[in-house]
Amino acid sequence: MNLYLRLLSLLLRLWIQQPPRRDMLEESRVAFRVLPNDCDINFHMNNGRYLSFMDLGRVHLMAQSGLLPVILKQGWMPVLTAAEINFIRSIAPLQKFELVTRLVSWDDKYFYIEQKFESRGALCAHAYVKGLFLLKGAKVSNAEVVAASGYAGAPPPLPEELRLWAELGNAKKQRATEN
Repeated sequence: MNLYLRLLSLLLRLWIQQPPRRDMLEESRVAFRVLPNDCDINFHMNNGRYLSFMDLGRVHLMAQSGLLPVILKQGWMPVLTAAEINFIRSIAPLQKFELVTRLVSWDDKYFYIEQKFESRGALCAHAYVKGLFLLKGAKVSNAEVVAASGYAGAPPPLPEELRLWAELGNAKKQRATEN
């Protein structure tokens, strides 16, 4: 339940502050605090909570790039297809942290996003996710999404650590066309 309240709080902050529209490649930063119900029996933020906070970070990124109203109007549904997260340092109860989210690149099928949890000047967790947008079960073209953001450039080069994901996606696509 508290994540719905955090989502409402985030949307309210965005609505009140109305941040200037930014380039879709600019990073998003949003601050949170670990509440007691975010913690596990080891008395630090539960591993599953990181993924939930990451959802909020991506909402913030879409809002600051001006995409959120378009996504809502068009009925597009953002869907994750993979996530890889590395936990580096614990985040304790009541500790503040900042979630940094940025769009790394995209190809014909997926958007690749980096998300970092930072607290007290240190990196606490680092994640990459890949996802896409659906409309009534069909994939929305990434070109359409990018155009809706107002971005006119080419996608940035995919970092080496993400190339395997792209290659796996292309291999699956190729096998599906062959069958």
